[in-house]
Amino acid sequence: MRAKTLLFEQFALVGKGLAHPARLELLDLLAQSEYAVEPLAAAAGLPLSTASAHLKTLRSAQLVTTRREGTRVVYALAGDDVAALLARLREVADARVDGVAVARRAYLRLVPAGAGEADPAWREIGHDELLSRVRQGRAVVLDVRPAREYEAGHIPGAVHIPADELATRIDELPDTEIVAYCRGEYCVLSYDAVRLLTRQGRTAIRLAAGMLEWRLAGRPVETSAA
Repeated sequence: MRAKTLLFEQFALVGKGLAHPARLELLDLLAQSEYAVEPLAAAAGLPLSTASAHLKTLRSAQLVTTRREGTRVVYALAGDDVAALLARLREVADARVDGVAVARRAYLRLVPAGAGEADPAWREIGHDELLSRVRQGRAVVLDVRPAREYEAGHIPGAVHIPADELATRIDELPDTEIVAYCRGEYCVLSYDAVRLLTRQGRTAIRLAAGMLEWRLAGRPVETSAA
């Protein structure tokens, strides 16, 4: 019995690593790009000391790795299996936890279907449809993540305009359908981008899942400067 308990204690380390919303957000960010502690804490909206404590727990669970870059410590996901675990956790929670749907609508600011004017952010297409439209020259792909994440890996050929610059740079986009994407299925940036583009008279739709799901599906990824 003691040997079995020790085994299950090792499994529980992973569960402990996942058992805090801030740690899940840190993993979500690290699924996009490596981050040093300071910019990672800023991206997650956490005090530096709090982020460091959560990263220590994630490292103890061996969900993240570290390397030195001069005087900085740079964090990364320990592997694609960790990204897949994060995605699967969300899928199970969405299927099993009643509060997920309500929290998702609130966070993504989704107006329920039938409640007044239709929210354009509900419209989405999948990976295969995206590739089909791009091959036919019917759409341009727009990545609205921060530059660091775009450079670490993006959909080949995607135009990059960060979400906080989109309002002043819309004219840089060609006059065709725009398919916006960001970090993943629960990333608000692409939802807001579609709303903004639609208000400006552009034809826009959202990719149903973002870079996390794109990578996990084994789709091609390009790494280059913006």
